[in-house]
Amino acid sequence: MTGYKVVNLKLMVEELGEERTKELLSSFSCPLNEDVENFFTQKAVEFSKRSLSQTHIVYASYRGKAEIAGYFTLANKYITVKKNRLSGSLAKRIAKFAVYDPTIRSYTLSAPLIAQLGKNYTNGLNCLMTGDELLKLACDKVSKIQLELGGRVTYVECEDKPKLIEFYSSNGFCEFDRRTLDRDETGLAGDYLVQMLKYIH
Repeated sequence: MTGYKVVNLKLMVEELGEERTKELLSSFSCPLNEDVENFFTQKAVEFSKRSLSQTHIVYASYRGKAEIAGYFTLANKYITVKKNRLSGSLAKRIAKFAVYDPTIRSYTLSAPLIAQLGKNYTNGLNCLMTGDELLKLACDKVSKIQLELGGRVTYVECEDKPKLIEFYSSNGFCEFDRRTLDRDETGLAGDYLVQMLKYIH
């Protein structure tokens, strides 16, 4: 995959300053998902400063200018995965990086959460990359991080919508659980999120 440049938001703030960075982020638009847009334009800088998560901005060239094509946000989390929700081969792979509790028949492991993933729809810039390409960039970043820290698993949490489930499934993710929404998680369909994980080769 060529033609994209991935920039860490925290480093951008250090180089350009917070005010200029927020000005650049304000042009981002994602009408398909209000939460994705609001996080990027309103919360991403603060979350990066507090190291709650790290946002990575994907730039692509458009008419001779670097434009924000999309972004993804990563956060390190611990997850519990029931053994019976995994195929036998996947359970064996995960067992190498997890602690198994036989009383609840579940694995506990540290795994990067792809917490946000969105394309920029401002002025048709969403055409600069596909969702598959954006997700691959996020998984590639996770792979590089795990090269230093260890691990082979990443996961996402998404609304229980057929198109979203199909999108992640087609990119190698499988459902392992559902998480009840927190009180501050508003504007989402339903009262839970589907959790899906991927083993990164």
